[in-house]
Parts: sequence; C-alpha cells; structure tokens
Amino acid sequence: MTSLTPQVLIEESKRIGQQSASQTLKSIAKAYPAKLFCTLSPVALENALLLAYPLLAGFAVDSIIRGYASSAQFYALVVMALWVVGAARRALDASTFTQIYADLAVPVILNQRQQNHSTSKSAARVVLAREFVDFFEKHVPIIATALVSIVGAAVMLIVIEPWVGLACLAALLLCITLLPRVAQRNQELHERLNDRLEKEIGLVEKVGAPTVRRHYHVLSRLRIWLSDREAAAYLFLGTLAALLFVVAICQLALSPAVKAGHIYAVMTYLWTFVTSMDEAPGMVDQLARLKDIGKRVDHRLGDH
Repeated sequence: MTSLTPQVLIEESKRIGQQSASQTLKSIAKAYPAKLFCTLSPVALENALLLAYPLLAGFAVDSIIRGYASSAQFYALVVMALWVVGAARRALDASTFTQIYADLAVPVILNQRQQNHSTSKSAARVVLAREFVDFFEKHVPIIATALVSIVGAAVMLIVIEPWVGLACLAALLLCITLLPRVAQRNQELHERLNDRLEKEIGLVEKVGAPTVRRHYHVLSRLRIWLSDREAAAYLFLGTLAALLFVVAICQLALSPAVKAGHIYAVMTYLWTFVTSMDEAPGMVDQLARLKDIGKRVDHRLGDH
C-alpha cells in the first residue's frame, strides 16, 4: 500500500502539473487503492441488496397473502443483511478518510508556505482540500447508490412494467440533457464564492466594519443563489416524479388480474428511481465545487 507522504504528493504534483479535479481524485485513488477498495466495496454489495429489495418485498407480499409465512421470512434476512453491510461500511469510513486527509493537508500547507501565500489563502486551501477526501467518503457512496438505483430501477421497470420503464428512461434523458448547463452555472457561482473565502481571514484582520459587512453580504447572496438553484431543480424533478406516477397508476389500473406484490414492486422501483434522481442536483453541485477547487489547490501544488 502506497503512503501519500508530503514528498510523494509534491513530486506527483510536479509530474502532473496543473491538475484538474478529476486528475486529483485519480491520484488519491492511485495512492490508496487497497484502503479505498476495502472501504468502498461494501457500497457495491449494499447497492445490489437495495436493487433486489423491491422485487423480494413483492414476493414476500404475495407469500403473505397466500398464507406462506415461511417463504416470506427470507425477506427479513435480506433486510438484516442490508443493515449489516451498511454498518460495516460506516465503520471503515472514519479511519480510512481521516488518514487520507491528514496526508493530503500536509503538502498543501508546505507548498503554500513555500509560495509565500497569505495565512488566509493557505487556511482556505487546506479546508478546500478536505473536499476531495469528503468526495470519496460521502459523495462516492451517494453517487454510486444513486446511479445504480436510477439505472437498475429503470431496467427492472422495463422488465416488469415496460411502459413505466420507458417513461423513466425518457425522464432520465431529459435530465441528462439539462445537466451541463446547470453544472456550468454552479461552477461560476462556486468560483466567486471560493474567491471570497480565500480572502476572508485577511478581511477580518485588516478592514473596517463596512467592508466586512459587504463581504458577508456577498457570501450570503452567493449561497442563496446556489440554494435557490437546488430548490428549483428539486421542484422540476418533483414534477417529473408526479407525472411518472400518473403513468404507473394508469398502466397498473389497466392490467388485468394484477397482483398486490406486482403493484408493490412497481411502485417501490418507481419510488427508488425518483428519489435517486433527487440526488442529481447535489451531485452536480458537488462536482462543480470540486472542479473549481482542483484549479486552486492542485494548481498550486504543481507550482513547485
């Protein structure tokens, strides 16, 4: 297992030069392959269990209605397995990502000192560097779960209720078409926000009350704009979700002799699909933040 010591990270940054956010994430993954594999592999198993959950729950419902309680007991084992895997993943997270951040923060600090950057800018960039570790710790599991749930639920719906599944794919294609524009605007807002944050400590130490007040007013406006954009995206996705449920209800109502377990499976897979789509605005926003942070932190690391 490779240790991401300050010297190793600085030398790697020299070789790479001006890195993008994706290259930074790849370099962290390359430095800690075993730790990240052991920590993130339970995410794959957890997603597999989540994807099988609605179908197994539907079988359990039908078994209960027929009076076959013993057949339905398997569902309880699946639920238990899901929680055991989730607990194992959470137990591994803290030790792995705390160590990675400690190794990542050191070269950032040393490089800022060598470049004679201000304390304000150096402190801000150390905090920003944490975003890359947070991406692996918090957002990779969320993104993996959302992607598996979105694609898996749509595929399962195509298999068990084709028209509902096709409607989900159409909604997904519409969202994918709109994502680049959303990401670009979010990145512009994060760039302005991070420019302000890098100057914050210096402003607090040196300038008068009117300037400080104006600084925090601008920060609040930028954060409100980002929040408003997320709220608008959430409302848009909610409208799509409601339309998808209309399609599902109409299709199920027209199906002859539909079983309760089938209805449960369809509605649960559809609910999984739409709630996973709700993660899209947050994912886009986080990737936009990382893209801007990558230009700041890793560019300076590469300037040695």
